[in-house]
Amino acid sequence: MRFSWQADWMRYLQDERRYPENTLHAYQRDIDDYGAFLVQEATDAMPPSRAIFRRYLAHLQSRGLARTTIARRISTLRSYYRYGLRHAGADIPDLSWMKAPKIATALPKAITQSQTDDLLKALASAPIEGWQKQRDYAVLLLLYGAGLRLSEALGLTISDVPLTDWLRLTGKGGKIREIPLLPVIGVAVTAYLDQRPFAGPSEQPADAPLFLSSRGNPLGARAVQRRIEALRAAANLPSHTTPHALRHAFATSLLAGGGDLRAIQQLLGHASLSTTQRYTHVDTARLKEVHHQTHPRAKSK
Repeated sequence: MRFSWQADWMRYLQDERRYPENTLHAYQRDIDDYGAFLVQEATDAMPPSRAIFRRYLAHLQSRGLARTTIARRISTLRSYYRYGLRHAGADIPDLSWMKAPKIATALPKAITQSQTDDLLKALASAPIEGWQKQRDYAVLLLLYGAGLRLSEALGLTISDVPLTDWLRLTGKGGKIREIPLLPVIGVAVTAYLDQRPFAGPSEQPADAPLFLSSRGNPLGARAVQRRIEALRAAANLPSHTTPHALRHAFATSLLAGGGDLRAIQQLLGHASLSTTQRYTHVDTARLKEVHHQTHPRAKSK
């Protein structure tokens, strides 16, 4: 089933909300799944029906989908119908009843300073070409040393170099933020550019991707994920050692060092302070663990 304003909605998400490609694909899959259900039910998308919605929710649950997946699918439906209400003149009086089941808030999983050191040591000894090693080192530093999302790091272009003290970045949802950079990050990126077997920055257009694969194509997120999976195995690191765990480590280290929550929110590009506040729970948990292990009275309680 094709919805009346679906194409306009997808263009809106891409051009105005600036959603990354993987998010757009997820939204497309979600709305297609809903459309297939409506065909099965021999009904239409308009007007949205509470009874049909309840049956769809039961349908998702019967398939054994995770609550997080169900929540995302319902969020997609709300986004679709809100767009219709605001931009396509759809007659939708109320959407307050379109709610997903509540899910427990998952705390971010960061890795420690020593685990990060082990990850970088594993990269240094990895059996890959030198320029690729330098490229991956630069990417990891952008995640851990500047708190970038993986999509943001891989979205950097030649126009962003040389990296100096500050990076002006357009992140998730088209939000622009200024990020201070450690000198080591700029040095790592420059070393990568000097070593890679492709045309130098001055010979490429400004919008050319900064990080390239061995074939000269834009470096993909999956390639970075696979590299970290291999390094994780080599260094015997926990399963939550992922690209995003490095971003979490950046945030928790700032918080542990007394960083202001609002400032950390701006650095990470979080739309809501509540998202950043999750890191306070991570830090509290770490402090409790330290207390339990070191306080002379902790084990007597």
